[in-house]
Amino acid sequence: MTRKQIPAQGQDHDALIEEMQALRVDDADYMGGRTWSMVYWAGEDHHHVVERAHSLFLAENALNPLAFKSLKQMEVDVVQMSASMLNGPPSTCGTMTSGGTESLLLAVKAMRDRARAKRPWILRPNLVVPETIHVAFDKAAHYFGVKLLKAPILDNGQVDVAAMRRRIGRNTIGLAASAPQYPHGTVDPIPELGALAQEKGLPFHVDACFGGFILPWLERIGVSMPTWDFRVPGVTSVSADIHKFGYAAKGASVLLYRDMSLMRHQFFAATGWSGGIYISPTMAGTRPGGPIAAAWAAMQAMGEEGYVERARMAWEAAERLREGFAGIPGIEVLGMPHSPIVSYTSSEVDIYAVADVLQEKGWSLDRQQRPPSVHCTVGSANLPVIDTYLADVREAVEHVRAHPELSKEGGAAVYGLMARVPVQGLVKREVIKLMESMYGPDAGAEVDLGGDEDDPMRQFMDRHGDRIFAALDAVKESPVGRLARRLARR
Repeated sequence: MTRKQIPAQGQDHDALIEEMQALRVDDADYMGGRTWSMVYWAGEDHHHVVERAHSLFLAENALNPLAFKSLKQMEVDVVQMSASMLNGPPSTCGTMTSGGTESLLLAVKAMRDRARAKRPWILRPNLVVPETIHVAFDKAAHYFGVKLLKAPILDNGQVDVAAMRRRIGRNTIGLAASAPQYPHGTVDPIPELGALAQEKGLPFHVDACFGGFILPWLERIGVSMPTWDFRVPGVTSVSADIHKFGYAAKGASVLLYRDMSLMRHQFFAATGWSGGIYISPTMAGTRPGGPIAAAWAAMQAMGEEGYVERARMAWEAAERLREGFAGIPGIEVLGMPHSPIVSYTSSEVDIYAVADVLQEKGWSLDRQQRPPSVHCTVGSANLPVIDTYLADVREAVEHVRAHPELSKEGGAAVYGLMARVPVQGLVKREVIKLMESMYGPDAGAEVDLGGDEDDPMRQFMDRHGDRIFAALDAVKESPVGRLARRLARR
């Protein structure tokens, strides 16, 4: 293919915008409520306020807070407003970040560097976390040389606290849990884990990147869930994404600490560089002003009243979805009703095939594994389309029930393969190959999850996959397999 080049002459501005609008024609319809993740839509009016705030500070750079004091003041305001919402004590401090992943990377980095300062004999640090913890912790562990010790979850989706306790050892540098965990929307037992962290003298991070800007308002309207924020004595840090249910522009998250004793380990400083003294509070060097300004404007424009109303709408939509799924034969809802996440599975039909049918009907959704399931992040924008979605799910389930061969076609075959292959290195290799095709010199916009039909591994699995999976299932249900699952839960 011909490589794209910068045009010799600049193009007409209006024509450029028209071309960009045309590129969006096949994008997911988040304004119409047909997406169940990625975009948190609060309507045109709010969007335009955030857009104007972002544009107003488009060129500014928060790298130097002395040069752009306006951005520093807005960041301070965002941190303080977030600390108030999350019941932080007067000593609470923090920074904004580019998103949940950066917040979690920094939380792990701070715990690691705290351990280096206080317990330098630890050469192989580990963190004890639930198996449902966000994958950004795996990324942080990979980047910072920290091992994750993952504890299993109970049937209700909460982590097994006793299993967390058993994994704590002399090399453990901290604990982490979720409010809520993303796969099923369940809030982990934070009070019990906070007490455990205090007993062991360990920092404890609560990942509320998803829930930080909606759980407080759900609690206000009467939704029951474990206490999870700074009211829990053992909680030392909390992350919360403003660009999710805070309805800010991407990317904007906040990372809060109970006090500076842990936060100081987040900072980076270098004094020997020929370019001068360099200090950075977060991962990024250049920090774009637009997201900071947009987050500040979003929180001011929405206000507590606006957040409560949006939370009420999202909760109504989630509850209607749960009630509707209860009436569809073969559909089972996962986790506890702590949040507007509704994930569902099936023991009667291939849920990935159901997802394929729904995608053909124009729904954008996420497929999960362990167990195979479909994830719905339910927002206020989904409320008008709940009945339509439930009708389409019912129809999709019946269609797959009548056509079981769909489980071996399209995305269902691909996701089913990845979810069942026991050698995760094999799956990782294939995913890396997909990324190479997306970002290599011949990259295009189209992505084929079905894979290359000429790929030897694909041909091998097409020919022998049924027998391999039958053998794997037999081992899984054997006495050895059942014993292995019991030992994994200990």
